Amino acid sequence: MARRAVEIAAAGGHNLMMLGPPGTGKSLLAERLPTVLPTLSSTEALEATAIHSVAGLLPPGAPLVTVPPFAAPHHTSSRASIIGGGHGNPQPGWVSKAHHGILFVDEAPQFGRGVLDSLREPLERGEVVIARSTSTVAFPARFQLVMAANPCPCAKPGSLCTCPSGERRRYLSRLSGPLLDRIDLKVELQPVARAELLADRAFAESSATVAARVAGARERARERLAGTPWRTNAVIPGARLRRDFPVEPAGLRVLGRAMDAGQISARGVDRALRVAWTLADLAGRDRPTEEETSYAFALWAGRAW
Repeated sequence: MARRAVEIAAAGGHNLMMLGPPGTGKSLLAERLPTVLPTLSSTEALEATAIHSVAGLLPPGAPLVTVPPFAAPHHTSSRASIIGGGHGNPQPGWVSKAHHGILFVDEAPQFGRGVLDSLREPLERGEVVIARSTSTVAFPARFQLVMAANPCPCAKPGSLCTCPSGERRRYLSRLSGPLLDRIDLKVELQPVARAELLADRAFAESSATVAARVAGARERARERLAGTPWRTNAVIPGARLRRDFPVEPAGLRVLGRAMDAGQISARGVDRALRVAWTLADLAGRDRPTEEETSYAFALWAGRAW
């Protein structure tokens, strides 16, 4: 399930949240995500290179960033280090260092609430504006957000966990609703037994195999979005998504019922529709069916497991 979610995230440029105890592969999956993403276009490479050059991150002998960047700030990072700023000339933060790449927020509930909520603006606008008394600086910050969290503070698996249910709820409540509303895919990873781990070796796929499917899905999206300023499903504005790329009426039923029941917001409907288009691209379909929209809603709501 988690590997499938990573593939969907790569194919459509979607944000991803993984919940599970230690040892279930959350960090490993996040670190492998760049290996299944397409290389950067010439324009994207120049933008990423400019940011890394300003931040002093260009390694010797590598004058151009051609692969999607991967940034993983520590949970003790301040808001200024995440968003950017500093005394004197403002410097790009982690969200800009991850421009056209991945921002991995591991142990997400350990971050300060204000730090996490500061991600909402760049997730919506794709840039960060830092205002000073004498100047205003804008840094690009269009990235994929990948968050990982343990289900409780003690992070002990199964019966070893002694955290009361109230403490578990308080721990996860550090992730605000508005931030989670902007996460397209939410999956829970279960502890892996020894027998499952050994049996899984026969079904494991290489990054190259997954990357080929991702490339095919992105090409279908690119053809559909030709003539527009967008290249991936995740960045299409909701109004244009509903007007220019309508889904079959049967495919909207599950989302309509969920919205009437208060289970999903208007923003969540747009995000579920974007994921549904990505699922259709991966399946080679012309447009999403009820199967894709139902699965997209389950992924957005965190019910796909």
